[in-house]
Amino acid sequence: MNTKKLGALALALLLTLSLAACGDSAGGDTATPTPAPGTQAPDAQTTESPAAESDVAYIQNKGTLVVGITEFAPMDYQDENGEWIGFDADLARKVADALGVEVEFSLIEWGSKLMELDSKTVDCLWNGMTITDEITNGASATNAYATNAQVVVLKADVAEEYQTVESLAGLNFAVEAGSAGEAAAQEAGLTHVSVSDQATALMEVSSGTSDACIVDLLMAGAMIGEGTSYPDLTFTVRLAEEEYGVGCRKGSDLAEFINEQLKALYDDGTITALAEQYGIADNIIPQE
Repeated sequence: MNTKKLGALALALLLTLSLAACGDSAGGDTATPTPAPGTQAPDAQTTESPAAESDVAYIQNKGTLVVGITEFAPMDYQDENGEWIGFDADLARKVADALGVEVEFSLIEWGSKLMELDSKTVDCLWNGMTITDEITNGASATNAYATNAQVVVLKADVAEEYQTVESLAGLNFAVEAGSAGEAAAQEAGLTHVSVSDQATALMEVSSGTSDACIVDLLMAGAMIGEGTSYPDLTFTVRLAEEEYGVGCRKGSDLAEFINEQLKALYDDGTITALAEQYGIADNIIPQE
């Protein structure tokens, strides 16, 4: 092969290699440079911002504190104008004010309370909520702010017959689903049916559908006996002693925020005044 032909072949080879290189840079996939240790690739996106990790920020951004409740005097109930009032309702308003947001009360099925929290249907549970293993395992509870007990409610004309736990055998009870009252009935081995809330449990006894019910002592004190809607009912046996707190999502910073507000409201006398207003002054736990 002569020198002229060799030169032409070399030129063609160089041209082919040059075109291939251009094709790779123009249309081929390029490798993403590996970021240096401790740095982040420029186009990477974080999955969660600091604000999204904070329930307090989340509530402030949306402008409402949604409180999960049931009808439960003297803690959460409606006045003649349909406004939610009560010891817990009034405290929740104070906390909403401190957050700089509006408060919204949402009636929920108490048996689904943790699901309501986790799905963000509500932001907290503030309804004479007993601090139980269920709550501490599945949510974050605030410091306890009030004492309570689960009590047996029945017709006053038969109350003398049922003064001990042993005497309750054979009675049919109504209890709120998912409540401390339901847990007390199960622990005592009592025959029971679950209903939507404690107010319904009282109606079951008043109507004769159930022989007795188990409700919170604070509710019994406000709802039954002389001068109430159920003057023919009374309570006898105390089945469990307990404490109330506010339930928040697991790990939520809202729990600590509420703790701070409870202490401030206790220190300035607000909690004491509300407790006297709603008849639960003897049940308040000092906030340290």
